[in-house]
Amino acid sequence: MTQSKKYNRRSIIKAGAGLAASAVPATAISASAEVTPANPEGPFYPKHEQVDRDADLTRIAGRTERAQGQVIRVTGQVLDEEGKPVEGALVDIWQANAHGRYHHEDDPATAPEDPNFQGWGMVKTDAEGRYAFTTIKPGAYTVNESWKRPPHIHYKASRRGFHEITTQMYFAGEVLNETDRLLQSVAEEERRLLTVEFHETDDVPQGHFPIVLAKVV
Repeated sequence: MTQSKKYNRRSIIKAGAGLAASAVPATAISASAEVTPANPEGPFYPKHEQVDRDADLTRIAGRTERAQGQVIRVTGQVLDEEGKPVEGALVDIWQANAHGRYHHEDDPATAPEDPNFQGWGMVKTDAEGRYAFTTIKPGAYTVNESWKRPPHIHYKASRRGFHEITTQMYFAGEVLNETDRLLQSVAEEERRLLTVEFHETDDVPQGHFPIVLAKVV
């Protein structure tokens, strides 16, 4: 790892700290909803279009092996501020693999790459605003000597007529959540909106992450 690349990873994330369809309920979760808090995009959003960017990040087209790590399912709804579903919203996610390394050319981490992990996925919400991804629980990774990021998944959601949101989803119960500079930069009363409990199902652990967009006025 060169010193310049190490600085790039650390400085871009630190700069951001200064500044959130299966088995998904078919109706909106409340009569009103809190807008999802923003959280920094970070330096590893994909630079180039990828052929394989579907909702199953655990498999790569043309390969038989599955990604390493704990397979999970993340479901959710995109809602407006009145709690009504937003149909046709574009939701994309990107994340580190099970070892804490991104499928990105600028990630200087020495953790192993996983050639069977997609790393990025995109879907559009259905008529009830629902979306779902199958992925793996990302690994934690070190930013610098005093900061280790907890497992998290990056999100971007957009729809014409609404303000785009870029945020991050965190896993409930992770000790590193308490010291993460990006999660802690969110107001204490809003952190619960970015933190998801996962529950065992018949096949894989599943968590529900609703996203609330503000309308453009």
